[in-house]
Amino acid sequence: MLQILIIIIVSYLVGSFPTSIVVSKVFFKKDIRNYGSGNAGGTNALRILGWKVGVAVMLFDVGKGVVATLFVSQLFTIQGLPHEVVQLIAGCSAVFGHIWTIFAKFKGGKGVGTAAGMLAALYPVAILICLAVFAIVVISTGYVSAGSLSAALTLPIILWIMNSTGWRLVHPVLLWFSIPLALLIFFTHRSNIKRLFNGTENRFESVRIFSKK
Repeated sequence: MLQILIIIIVSYLVGSFPTSIVVSKVFFKKDIRNYGSGNAGGTNALRILGWKVGVAVMLFDVGKGVVATLFVSQLFTIQGLPHEVVQLIAGCSAVFGHIWTIFAKFKGGKGVGTAAGMLAALYPVAILICLAVFAIVVISTGYVSAGSLSAALTLPIILWIMNSTGWRLVHPVLLWFSIPLALLIFFTHRSNIKRLFNGTENRFESVRIFSKK
């Protein structure tokens, strides 16, 4: 019990590192939470700090999920728990840390990047399909939030297809967990969903292929 608690705490702290806040304060002398959407995530960093810095922030946030899932999970061998489950616990702890970071009054990003890192470690084939869906939606609409929501919705569907067809068997715990994980992404994007319905969501016009002339 102590060992799994240590893994949870370390993974949470890894995920809690407020990448966009640190970068904006150290290199730009401003708090990113006071600009744009006010969110401390990669998308707002992309919008406020430029695409190069934004992409770097996103990749770092993805790395937090990978590190927790692949490496922190191996701090101890937990008797009685499959390693895939320990990886899931570590990865989720990092995602929770990113969303509710202890270093910024428990107000962080929306968890998409860190969750993507966890999923890349757990379901490498499925995450590639989700990324393809994300890219198609974003370049078609210009809405990063719509891409994130579409990718989150795609994940459990793809995993169930992979498992039912025998293409690749997925541990039952990981299979079922994909559903609440998708719901968590929808929860953290609830304000974006409201703006999408209202037609007030921020759009990246520069990436749209089918933009109006």
